[in-house]
Amino acid sequence: MWGRNVYDSISKFLQFQLTVNIVAVIVAFTGACITQDSPLKAVQMLWVNLIMDTFASLALATEPPSESLLLRKPYGRNKPLISRTMMKNILGHAVYQLTIIFTLLF
Repeated sequence: MWGRNVYDSISKFLQFQLTVNIVAVIVAFTGACITQDSPLKAVQMLWVNLIMDTFASLALATEPPSESLLLRKPYGRNKPLISRTMMKNILGHAVYQLTIIFTLLF
């Protein structure tokens, strides 16, 4: 039960972190190319990463396992950590966040 809970928590952590980092890199790169000045300075990027890492690690560490985890089949040994559904969620949320950020920025 604990092993499945840790696996699920790591998957959620990766999904959250990859989404935040994809958005931050695209905003910094695109903003620097278009406006000739980065919208996020280096210190601001470090703060974004620090805050996002803190929230993600708290979520990872505070979710207790439930009995329902034992009712589903275990994951295969060769199953990728980032599934197709997770990749769709990451890209979907990144597009949504980028839309809002670029609307505010430009």
